Amino acid sequence: MKRILIIAFSFVFAAAHAQELLPFVENFTKTEYGGDNQNWNVAQGNDNAIYFANNHYFLRYNGVKWEKYTLPNKTVIRSVFIDGDKIYTGSYKEFGYWKRIQGKMKYFSLTGKDLFSGSDNEEIWKIFKLNGRIYFQSFNEIFIYDQAGIRKIRFPFQISYCYIVDNQIYVASVRQGIYVMDGTHFTKKAHWSQVDNNVIHHIEKSNGRIYVFTKTNGVYVTENERLVPWDNPLNDKLKQQVIVTAKFVNDSTLAVGTGLQGLYIVDLKDNSYKNFNRENTLRNNAVLSILVDKENDIWLGLDNGIAHVEINSAINVFSDNLGILGSVYGISTIDDGYLFVTNHSVFIYRDKKLQSIPNSQGQVWDIYKIDNRYIIGHNDGTFIFDGKNLKKVNNVNGGWSFYKSDYDHVYFQPNYAGIAYYTDANDFSKSKFLSKLTKPIRNVAQNKPNELWAADNYRSLYRIRYDDNFNTIEIGNISQQNGLTNDFGVKIFTYKNEILFLINKVWYTFNAISEKLVRDNIFNKSFRNISDIIPIDDENFIVVNAGLLYVISQVNNEFVWELIPEKYYEGKLIFESSKAYKTGNKILLNLDDGFISYELGQSEHRADVVRIEAFYQGNLINDNTDIKYNQSVEINVIPGNYGYNRQDLFYKLNGSGDFQRVIKGNLVLNNLHSGNQLVTFYFFNGKDYIKVKDFRFDVDNPWYFSWWMILIYILIISGSFFLYYRWNKFRYMQKLQLKEEELKHEQKILELELKAENELNVQEYEKHILELEIQTKSSEVAGKSLSIAKQSEMIENIQHLLESEDDISKLKNEIRKVVKINSVNKHEWETFETNLNQIHNEFIINLTKKFPSLTSKDIRLCIYLKMNLSSKEIAPMMNISFRGVELHRYRLRKKLNLNQEENLNKFMLAI
Repeated sequence: MKRILIIAFSFVFAAAHAQELLPFVENFTKTEYGGDNQNWNVAQGNDNAIYFANNHYFLRYNGVKWEKYTLPNKTVIRSVFIDGDKIYTGSYKEFGYWKRIQGKMKYFSLTGKDLFSGSDNEEIWKIFKLNGRIYFQSFNEIFIYDQAGIRKIRFPFQISYCYIVDNQIYVASVRQGIYVMDGTHFTKKAHWSQVDNNVIHHIEKSNGRIYVFTKTNGVYVTENERLVPWDNPLNDKLKQQVIVTAKFVNDSTLAVGTGLQGLYIVDLKDNSYKNFNRENTLRNNAVLSILVDKENDIWLGLDNGIAHVEINSAINVFSDNLGILGSVYGISTIDDGYLFVTNHSVFIYRDKKLQSIPNSQGQVWDIYKIDNRYIIGHNDGTFIFDGKNLKKVNNVNGGWSFYKSDYDHVYFQPNYAGIAYYTDANDFSKSKFLSKLTKPIRNVAQNKPNELWAADNYRSLYRIRYDDNFNTIEIGNISQQNGLTNDFGVKIFTYKNEILFLINKVWYTFNAISEKLVRDNIFNKSFRNISDIIPIDDENFIVVNAGLLYVISQVNNEFVWELIPEKYYEGKLIFESSKAYKTGNKILLNLDDGFISYELGQSEHRADVVRIEAFYQGNLINDNTDIKYNQSVEINVIPGNYGYNRQDLFYKLNGSGDFQRVIKGNLVLNNLHSGNQLVTFYFFNGKDYIKVKDFRFDVDNPWYFSWWMILIYILIISGSFFLYYRWNKFRYMQKLQLKEEELKHEQKILELELKAENELNVQEYEKHILELEIQTKSSEVAGKSLSIAKQSEMIENIQHLLESEDDISKLKNEIRKVVKINSVNKHEWETFETNLNQIHNEFIINLTKKFPSLTSKDIRLCIYLKMNLSSKEIAPMMNISFRGVELHRYRLRKKLNLNQEENLNKFMLAI
């Protein structure tokens, strides 16, 4: 019960203190600008910077960076005034001017020691200029500064402020009315007695009438030179809210700052007004000062903070600061207000009051208008709102969108469980579902009857075919069939009667002949890298590029891009659920705390001139700045505008890499390499990147490449080479000594090796000689053994015959037979010769190489001679006579070209 009461109270509170559609307000807290609470005065310089008298601080804001300064005596600052390049400030018993020198503000005092003598606690609350003179005004005195010096005039009464009207100084006294100052003379304004005893907080002339703003008695205007109460419904309200300051924005717009209810912007054409206060946009309700800048927007110095009100913008904002509304998922206009569907409920906004419609609590996804009815896609079902009452018509829950089919003459409703369809626009209670599809579908599109394109809430693109009775014939996963594996979050977009599909940042259309997805050349060229698209109507749509929103229209076959600056929706977009509703020439775009209203065709975003201020270690960079290697440089890209027409810029460093965004005009470059650096800034018009500014600066070589380090390197390298030379020389001498010793050792080793080798050769030679001798002896022994064996055998046989045979003739025959039998036979000789050849193989090889003309018989003779056999011993072995052996030896000498004196046996031993 307690929870219900709290909710009910919250909705009542929301109805009583709801937001309205207001110009965008940019608030700055003291944490952001780093100063005190009160901002007593504000002015804009010729450099476009905004200057504030912030209690104990002098503030400067150039749209990118806040700067904070104090006076030398640390006293309070009450007023600020701009004249050329001088920014005058007034404070406690002190006034002077500031000038910007080398990127910082420097103060020059104009007061001497005796200027405030006789004055009691005087503070300069206002500074103004008239006829070449600068006036510094306190509540009791005024100081006039010109080329002749400074002179002081004391008021005959206490005043609030001085004002310039028709080139005259109007002095508003605290109790005695308003006077005109002429030199040292003060003349009271006739017929203005209505404001006597009133504290005057502003006087200004507009449209031929003088307006006098009193603190607690409202506003007066001149009529026939008399003051009369301002005939405006707001006047009575202002009497209760303490007027602190006022300013005419133009002839038809008035800004009034109050102490209790913030700022009022009054349209003098129809007497309507808008109130900016803490309940809707401002952080504080006490407005201390007002500035109308060069863009006709308003800056407010508050009792606690600073506000920038963009009254001259194409953007208006509806924001729920109380958190009652929640995240807005859909919006539609009604006759006298708006209808919202949010994650909290369905809300209606009328007469500047926001109320939740009973029985609508919960997540609401979509709103679709048919005539005077609104179809509501709710988490709990589908509802219809007729302008007064909300009624649940069916149980189709989670209706993400509502789509009218001009081909099948039905309404399709994608939802949590598939796609519902309605054949009767007058009876939405009769809902039916396309069969065979039970996936959550977020969006659909159609370009011919009996076919529907559907995007899954998570991934995949489907083509659904059905008959005339809506019986599903086929469901095809087209993205998967075309091999698109990364098909998450498919976007379906209909433009000029053609359906396009955005899948993984690539645009496709469907070729009905090949039944394939094909890339769309026009959209891929014009809208590459687009992350999201928001349909509006047949003429316009919104794309999201690099986090920025662009409204796209088409003129003469070319797409025209209008940027919606990021600050109006930064961090507030509901991705995948962003929707645009067009009413007249305005587009309403839902946010997570309300919506913005964007007026088409008002964009003047172009490549404007910007100023660059770059700082290194807190000091402005100039041609003499010595920037160290690998250090940071801060660059402030100062815009020409603060409001709606402020540019969003991109940059490239040294012409390489992709285009990078300059976030809020501030750029910090880290880890810079040495040499000349070029930062180029660009404006993106949606089609091309247009260069707007170049900034160059130099970075020193690293300390290890400085001239003195190079000198040290040269000395080190020279010393290294010298030491290296000395060391090499020392090592070389050592090596020479070692080489000499090595050579000596090697020589000794060589001598020992040669001696050992010689001894080994001698031993080998002797061994070889012994082997030869052994071979010779073996041959001799073999021959003689064979001869002796045969002779022994023959003798034994003869002896046996002599003993056994008595017949002499027969004995002779038998002896002859024994001799013939015991002679060496052919086989025995062949065996003998083979063995002999094997023993003397090396000798035979050498002999045939030297004397290739020798016959085999010659070689046999040579072998027998090498065996040192005599001719007598050789004769039976060669089966010739002794005489034949001698003749053969003679012939062999001739073949060997031997003289008579040379010994044939020794010659054979030498081979």
